Amino acid sequence: VRHFHLSPAVQKLTQFTLSDIGEGIREVTIREWFVKVGDNVEQFDDICLVESDKASVTITSRYDGIIKNLYYAIGDTALVGKPLVDIDTLEGEHDDPKKDDTKAAHKEAEIPSKLKTEPPAINADQIFNKKLATPAVRRIAMEYNVPLTDVPGTGKDGRVMKEDILNFLNQLSNQPKKLPTDEKQAVASSGEKVVPVSGIKKVMVKTMTESSKIPTFGFYDEVNVTKLVELRNDIKDFAKSKGITITYLPFFIKAMSKCIELYPEVNSALDESNENIIIKYYHNIGIAVDTPKGLVVPNIKNVQDLSISQINRELNILMDNGRNGKLMPSDMSKGTISISNIGAIGGTYAVPLINPPEVCILAIGKIRSVLQLNEENKVVNSHVCYLSWTADHRIIDGATMARFSNMFKQYIENPHLLILDL
Repeated sequence: VRHFHLSPAVQKLTQFTLSDIGEGIREVTIREWFVKVGDNVEQFDDICLVESDKASVTITSRYDGIIKNLYYAIGDTALVGKPLVDIDTLEGEHDDPKKDDTKAAHKEAEIPSKLKTEPPAINADQIFNKKLATPAVRRIAMEYNVPLTDVPGTGKDGRVMKEDILNFLNQLSNQPKKLPTDEKQAVASSGEKVVPVSGIKKVMVKTMTESSKIPTFGFYDEVNVTKLVELRNDIKDFAKSKGITITYLPFFIKAMSKCIELYPEVNSALDESNENIIIKYYHNIGIAVDTPKGLVVPNIKNVQDLSISQINRELNILMDNGRNGKLMPSDMSKGTISISNIGAIGGTYAVPLINPPEVCILAIGKIRSVLQLNEENKVVNSHVCYLSWTADHRIIDGATMARFSNMFKQYIENPHLLILDL
């Protein structure tokens, strides 16, 4: 009678908790799961995508093991410090050979080497998920509900590659996508769709509700940007040769920072509880970014210390990260004043709402070509845009806002004044 002994790995159920992701965030919304119950995971594999009121963050595993339980469904609110998933971790402790009886050891020696080295049977799906597809590929498969076992792998040892998933999806592209029966009935019967307010939408509701309680006033003006247009046209080809795309917005951002130096109360906050005004000498200028998930306002830190070229670079990074859902909570924190470039979409005027605890915001309209009379009463073609300011009337009075806007207008109409500081 042949006998062989296999030492089972010690199983340990570990609760994986949602760690503090910073910036005082206490809860997040589960946006996407990259794993399901039964999946094998390794350290640093992606577990899920969560969204707070400030940013989206990918949570990664701290353990090797098997997913045993998911505590939340997509769309649920998860609390920091509470369990996120249960993971069966493998401690891998083997029996001490000295504890085996002599007879068993003798019989084990009679086993052919082929049998002795043969591993215990493991579920084929587990082998496939753990060894033959990367986390990125598994994520794509889960997004499109494609079982990895259905996809022929062309990589080494049958590994499923990204191209394999895409080819598989292309083969299915001619098949019409069917809605579940209950979903079709819901659409047909009610003609409405209930969308939970969460993530970015949730913070927008909260912030704008707070903003509506602030006593504000608006100030509007027209600015001639002809010289700014000419300056950008002069440098854009050179910038392009360096791989840089320069827009008008960095000039507006720098001009705002220069004006704050003379009117610091525009870059302040109100401490209502202590009846204090907090003047901020760091210029963290927020830029409204339209993303697929909603409007976010990341800010460029310490603009007072940056050149226009540096501002342009930081701006491009923030906007790219915003559109791709890669903004971090720190990108949205500690803003001091904001700009909304509605002209990029096509707007001319606006009534922008203040982003608390800030006390001022500017909306920039689109640049238009118009006919005007110059100083010599000759008709010339000019480029103009409109400035729409909203200010907190508890901190900023109308005269201060008018002077601030006039100074801002001077910088924009004479952009070489900004260049002098670079």
